[in-house]
Amino acid sequence: MVRADADFRRYWISRVVSQAGDWVTYVVLPVLVYRLTGSTFLTAVTSGLAAAAYLVFGLVAGALGDRLDRRALMVTCDVVSAIVVGSVPVAALFGRLWVAHLLVVAFAVQVFYTFFDGANFGALPVLVGQDRVAMANAGVWTATSVLDILVPPLTGAALAVVAPTHLLALDALSFAASALLVSRIRRPMHDLERSPAGAGRGQLRREIAEGVSYLSRHAGLRTVTVVGVMQSAAAGGMIALLVPWCDQVLRIGTKGWQFSAIYTAWGLGGLVASALMPFLLRRLTSLRLTLLATPASAATGVVVAATTTWWAAVAGVLAWSVAGTAVSVGLVSYRQEVTPERLLSRVNTAGRMLSWGIGGTGGALAVGALASVAGVRSTIVAVACFGLVGATVAWTSPLRRAEAPGEVAPG
Repeated sequence: MVRADADFRRYWISRVVSQAGDWVTYVVLPVLVYRLTGSTFLTAVTSGLAAAAYLVFGLVAGALGDRLDRRALMVTCDVVSAIVVGSVPVAALFGRLWVAHLLVVAFAVQVFYTFFDGANFGALPVLVGQDRVAMANAGVWTATSVLDILVPPLTGAALAVVAPTHLLALDALSFAASALLVSRIRRPMHDLERSPAGAGRGQLRREIAEGVSYLSRHAGLRTVTVVGVMQSAAAGGMIALLVPWCDQVLRIGTKGWQFSAIYTAWGLGGLVASALMPFLLRRLTSLRLTLLATPASAATGVVVAATTTWWAAVAGVLAWSVAGTAVSVGLVSYRQEVTPERLLSRVNTAGRMLSWGIGGTGGALAVGALASVAGVRSTIVAVACFGLVGATVAWTSPLRRAEAPGEVAPG
């Protein structure tokens, strides 16, 4: 059993601790910026910077994750992240907390997460072996889904009685704990026999280009990438507007149990979708799942856009999260099914960079700018339109006529 593996337990606990801390920061930083400035735009920018880091550094991080000592890279990223996040409570202690500082922290911590993630893509299969990687991933996915439900609402509730900067200090400690746990993993997480030859910048660029070229030449991958960009734009835009939406449209403020319920619904939707996936994928191909879930996600986004009461918002956000997670699972599964093994890391990193980097960043920044002019409620309608575009692309593409992944070949 993979759970009996001491090294995997250290890895698993490190991911749980770090993921919990990440959620605290992801909730607290936008709230802190909003409380300091009252600006919808700056609040949206704070959320959007998470995806911007992946956009700027995603391809390099994926390539370096295949070249360097993954354990050393992961530990370094955790340690630096602890210092970066820890600088916020220190600045507050001395009365020197500025919005510019918070924006730099929001971007910097995601930069190091991007490089951590690049190493993490290849670390787990080497650590547990190919025959146990599915079970290991299931354990990590289940734990993070539970955290998605528990941590955001608990953080929202804690904001009613605890200063945001104190909660960020907890995240800094979580990074330090993760670094310690990863450093204690005994087995290597990279191939010790791989040759260091060709590790220069020129070769790195060629390897990155090979992955991007395959992604761009494959008709099916091109399509799911566009759908992924639209899906991420909708999700990124909605997350960026959650705080001002709760305050200005739902009238429930930025703390308390009603505010927490919105974040709970988003996380619970991911867990519900995770529980449904084995049942759905036994009956549907990844292509069919994508085609069915994409319009469902768009429709639930429209419902949320029309909502003005908090209880209807909770139901709508829950349904949107379920459908959106199903779309993501279908897109990622399809990409893994049609990509040659030697290109898996690069193609998947490129796909994630384009979807989350361009889509997530663009969605968050666009809605932040639009909301400052048109208002939050009207901007939520625009967010829903991203999903409608994605559904249209999916259903007018070669994917609609294909019954299996291999039927949409490179074009």
